[in-house]
Amino acid sequence: MHLPRAGKFDAERAKAANIPMRIWGQLQKQETVEYEGVTYHQDQVLGAPRKGLTVTYCTDTRPVPAITEYAKDADLLILEGMYGDPEKYEKALETRHMMYTEAAQIAKNAGAARLWLTHYSPSVPDPNAFLELAQEIYPDVLCPRDGQEIDLQFTD
Repeated sequence: MHLPRAGKFDAERAKAANIPMRIWGQLQKQETVEYEGVTYHQDQVLGAPRKGLTVTYCTDTRPVPAITEYAKDADLLILEGMYGDPEKYEKALETRHMMYTEAAQIAKNAGAARLWLTHYSPSVPDPNAFLELAQEIYPDVLCPRDGQEIDLQFTD
């Protein structure tokens, strides 16, 4: 999921285009504004689009290159962490699920800002028990609790 973000308002461009100040606020919110018989457009006053926010979510799979591609530069990457215990690797292969460390490597390769692990095996009583194995690969990883929320902030 990507939430795009419009460019910054450029007052100098608005002045140069003789756009009345009283409609500057409207132009920041609407694509076009009709004022005194003239149509004004956002692209007259806004700069280039800024970096938006991206959340990538993927579960029920083994690691495949497409995940890294889709997750490139994600602000939040949510991947399954079916198994944390290295002894469960064969089970992960058999059931076509991911290990914590595999998810961490994907996050690292994708350049994601943070990783949340989810979709734990019912055989894992404490999802945090093997978290530090993933943190050795990718430090900003968390096993969120049910209902946990996060506020993602624009970077500029």
